[in-house]
Amino acid sequence: MIYLGLQILASMTEREAMTEDRTSVPPLLDHIVVATPTLEDTVAEFERATGVSPDKGGSHESLGTRNYLVTFGGGHYLEIVGADESLPHPDGPYPFDLDTITTATVATWAIHPDDADATVTRANTAGIPISPLEALSRRTPDGALLSWRLTQPTAGPLPFIIDWQDSVSPAASTQARAELRRFTLCVPQSEGRSENAEASASELRMQLAALGTAIETETCACTSDQPRLCLEVSGPAGIWTV
Repeated sequence: MIYLGLQILASMTEREAMTEDRTSVPPLLDHIVVATPTLEDTVAEFERATGVSPDKGGSHESLGTRNYLVTFGGGHYLEIVGADESLPHPDGPYPFDLDTITTATVATWAIHPDDADATVTRANTAGIPISPLEALSRRTPDGALLSWRLTQPTAGPLPFIIDWQDSVSPAASTQARAELRRFTLCVPQSEGRSENAEASASELRMQLAALGTAIETETCACTSDQPRLCLEVSGPAGIWTV
């Protein structure tokens, strides 16, 4: 595998660099978002595959969604998100293509830079399509208010930016724990598609470098001509793949 974007941030210690490489963790990774049209079924599938029962997160009232969480440790976690049928449908479409997807999908990922505002400014200067930071919040199952800022998440391999401000990140508060075994960008490699895939990968390489992050790539045989995110999470019972 090769790194797409930065190889390893120079500020990492040798031990951190070894860990990042071993687990395919992109620099600055905050969390990975798996979107699903059948939230409870996907959570049950995750538990059967890994032996780990995800924690209930909470509802995002403005988005019409709710989530389950699994920490990877080290400030990283997994969010499994779906529509919250107890809430009204949002004014526009659901986030993460929840209106159209038919199976669990690695929708996107988030990075947590030290200075979110400066990173947004740098991204805009580089022409990267990232929105301004917006404030969001939700209640945790115990009633506490969790507040953060983030750029508008969009489905695809370009991460969004999140700033937890004074809130405790779910990576630290979540009890359910599993191992991030693999997180990569799968680039189609087949006749008639390799040129489009390489162009997309080249553009993403520059965008990720401007954001201060990177992701490993691998070739895959698939029907799409666009790169897609791939994920493996392991637990005591086995591996869950998306």
